[in-house]
Amino acid sequence: MEWLHDLSYLFGGAFLANAVPHFVSGMMGRSFQSPFAKPSGEGLSSSTVNVLWGFANFVVAYLLIARVGCFTLRAADHVTAAGLGVLLMGVMSARLFGRFHGGNSPTGS
Repeated sequence: MEWLHDLSYLFGGAFLANAVPHFVSGMMGRSFQSPFAKPSGEGLSSSTVNVLWGFANFVVAYLLIARVGCFTLRAADHVTAAGLGVLLMGVMSARLFGRFHGGNSPTGS
């Protein structure tokens, strides 16, 4: 069942990566896209909603990484799985949110 733990760490890494932009944008007082906006994922949600959504993602990441199996930073498969989750969510977010903020063009405009 070790592969199930690695799968949990992969999703934990994805939730961790998703938590950061929402939580940071909210703390900076900036609105940001969230699943609660209209239209979902495209419209902007308030900074408070983003702090709460980011925090919820941190909690899920903690549960998936720290409470499933025995995550060890010295275990290459554990770190690789979580890191891959962070990388995949990061690239997906960059592509998705780049549409709205000009990040998908080579010049950034």
